[in-house]
Amino acid sequence: MAGREPGTILITGTDRGIGLEAARQYAEAGWRVVACAHHPETALQLKKAAESADSGRRLRIVGLDVTDSSAIQALARELEGQPIDLLLNNAGLYGPKQLTFGFLDAEEWIRVFRVNTLAPLLMAQAFTTHVAQSRRKIIAVISSLMGSLGNNISGGHYIYRTTKAGANMVVRSLAVDLRPLGIIVVALNPGWVRTDIGGPHALLSTQDSVLGLRQVLERITPQKSGLFLDHDGEMLPW
Repeated sequence: MAGREPGTILITGTDRGIGLEAARQYAEAGWRVVACAHHPETALQLKKAAESADSGRRLRIVGLDVTDSSAIQALARELEGQPIDLLLNNAGLYGPKQLTFGFLDAEEWIRVFRVNTLAPLLMAQAFTTHVAQSRRKIIAVISSLMGSLGNNISGGHYIYRTTKAGANMVVRSLAVDLRPLGIIVVALNPGWVRTDIGGPHALLSTQDSVLGLRQVLERITPQKSGLFLDHDGEMLPW
């Protein structure tokens, strides 16, 4: 994929799924990748990508629990002075699928909220300076069409929907607050992807989803800051 000179990307949730594939593709494209994994010791496919001859020197694995604000701050200090062109907040949870209306669990809701909604904000706070020092200056949050109020015609899925809708609002506010620094902030819908969350019958492979997201981010402009964009670049309803 043609584009500008590769930069540095920090990705959360690279243990598997979209995050793993993003780390792999960006490293293969020549980017310097900081791949944050919750359990790096068991992220065997990520380790394999880091050990490959092509991308090993560019892909660095770090352990990070995105719900631990102290750990986030420690990583930001460790990377002090390192410009980050793209902060990709990918880590996400769905929550127990059996928790439907009438059987919702408040503690599970809070657990998912900490990953899906609060973590992208904590990451943005910690790494704003790193992003502002870069050439591209992009913060992206992997959201979901299930977080769209305007698209919700089927109901249900309360925990996942509300936490992703909350993440979308975080994006909108960050886009306003970080505009003076020249930072672009966007929410991205990866599509219905064959991952642990999307399931085996989803329409898209992780490879195709990530390729689409990369193309969207490669074409991003300051005028698109604060938008909710599909993996094909189309604007989505909030």
